[in-house]
Amino acid sequence: MKRAYNFNAGPAVLPLEVLEQAQAELLDYQGTGMSVMEISHRSKEFEAIIQTAEADLRDLLAIPSNYKVLFLQGGASLHFAMIPMNFRPAGASADYIVTGSWSKKAFDEAQKLGATRPAANLKAENFTRVPAQSELDLDPNAAYLYFTSNETIHGVEFFSEPVPPAGVPLICDTSSDFISRPLDVSKYAMLYAGAQKNAGPAGVVVCIIRDDLLERVPANLPAMLDYRLMAENASLYNTPPCWSIYIVGLVFKWAKKLGGLEAIAQRNRAKADMLYKVIDESGGFYRGHAQPASRSVMNVTFRLPTEELEALFVSESKKLGMVGLKGHRSVGGLRASIYNALPMEAVEELAKFMKDFQKKNG
Repeated sequence: MKRAYNFNAGPAVLPLEVLEQAQAELLDYQGTGMSVMEISHRSKEFEAIIQTAEADLRDLLAIPSNYKVLFLQGGASLHFAMIPMNFRPAGASADYIVTGSWSKKAFDEAQKLGATRPAANLKAENFTRVPAQSELDLDPNAAYLYFTSNETIHGVEFFSEPVPPAGVPLICDTSSDFISRPLDVSKYAMLYAGAQKNAGPAGVVVCIIRDDLLERVPANLPAMLDYRLMAENASLYNTPPCWSIYIVGLVFKWAKKLGGLEAIAQRNRAKADMLYKVIDESGGFYRGHAQPASRSVMNVTFRLPTEELEALFVSESKKLGMVGLKGHRSVGGLRASIYNALPMEAVEELAKFMKDFQKKNG
């Protein structure tokens, strides 16, 4: 079997050894005679799975004790609505930094439910960068300040957190750069991530929420949309996505075995630098979408001189086993998503292909 060089933006590449362990345990999880997909979420076996996953994540991110870790459902998109429902009191406003498609979707959802302000909106610049702190128009009375740390579609990433006014909680959608680098959790009131980029398969969202933020949750929210209720029940109010949580737990163990987030960050930076070097040295044949200071380490977005060449690039690369290089349908172009589990070998092959493609078509 030859594995594809998987550059998909999500669902995305998973570590081979994680897949192999899941395969080995698929029919009989640790002597139960059942798959993880068949055991009760109330069983001691599954409780050990979810508790170990939480402990390993706390270790990876050095999560302080005054934060809850939740494994929830709905994809990140459901949480676009849950966050204002839970954390923006009646009559209050929330600030959003709009740097790409995902933060815009979150902003649009929040607007449906109450007062929402753009602390910055980079749409007029076609989302080619993230704003400087000095550019932010911040409300000192905002219920919270929200941003998306990495925009998969446009390929821009924050490398330091925006600083909210004193007393304003900072909330971040970190779906596509989750566990890709060290992070000071204490700067945030909430971090959350859809798993299907770096952490595991689709179906589970990892939420890290500070205790004092949970105290804001209003009464009488629908049960499945109530973060406090989910925290009180340790993510087990209803049947959780057991298989997805199991895989996420294996990925956390794999990340620790690699040396933790410092080692992973170094690996990821080397992969990104390799591709950006080819782009920068191409004499304009490859044109990066993002401004250099905001270039994503996770999603390398670029264009070619014509759409015909872009289509040929996708076709020719696929013949060599490279998949997922077509840009998002909303912006076109090309995109290489190079998440934690993508091996260096795949990036080396892509860099070589890019140089060869330019020689033939430049």
